[in-house]
Amino acid sequence: MRFVIVGAGRVGMRTARVLREESHEVVIVDPDVTKVERLADAGFEVIAGDGSDETTLLDLELDDIDGVAALSGDLTVNFIACMVGKRHECRTVLRVDNDDHEYMIGKYAGDVDEVIYPERLGAIAAKNALVGGSVKAVADIAHNLQLVELTITPGSPMRGYSLSELELPADSRVLAFGKDGDQLQLPDADASLEVGDRVVAIADFGVLREVEQIIVGESGRALAQGGA
Repeated sequence: MRFVIVGAGRVGMRTARVLREESHEVVIVDPDVTKVERLADAGFEVIAGDGSDETTLLDLELDDIDGVAALSGDLTVNFIACMVGKRHECRTVLRVDNDDHEYMIGKYAGDVDEVIYPERLGAIAAKNALVGGSVKAVADIAHNLQLVELTITPGSPMRGYSLSELELPADSRVLAFGKDGDQLQLPDADASLEVGDRVVAIADFGVLREVEQIIVGESGRALAQGGA
């Protein structure tokens, strides 16, 4: 497959490298001539230009492009690049710079296939590394939904019970389960919940605390918050 990436910053370059490693063709567009020269020396196909300029984008023969990833630090550039790409039936991915933009564009910009906020993922990883414990945020799915990985502790109310006996609030679901030391799998209703086992759940923020109490217990929550 062939993709265009607008923006040769940290996010754009990591995306380009991953795509190239998976044998996809990548064209990078960036206005910084120094970056363009460096990327060309590294073997990337790269264009010096403004990713929001229609002529620059059309010169890439968008009708033969599978997707446009607008990953620059400029929201306006990203939005315009996606609109042009969508007109040529490309899949579009738009990087935003804050929570509000992620929500608004995701809600109202129907021509954008995916809206991403990379800094959120970095913040979640940093928080998990710092806090540790038995409750790990995996991702904020939306403003009101979070994906969490919960580890069964010695004080867990569900310790010794099976997944079929796990009753969570209505606005939550178990998505995956893993025995201690094993990979995560689709949940098996007969699997027993023992210390060290992990449950991946999606929950509304309004019931997240209740989900954590049911699966982890108060002692695990204290650890997750950095308590003794």
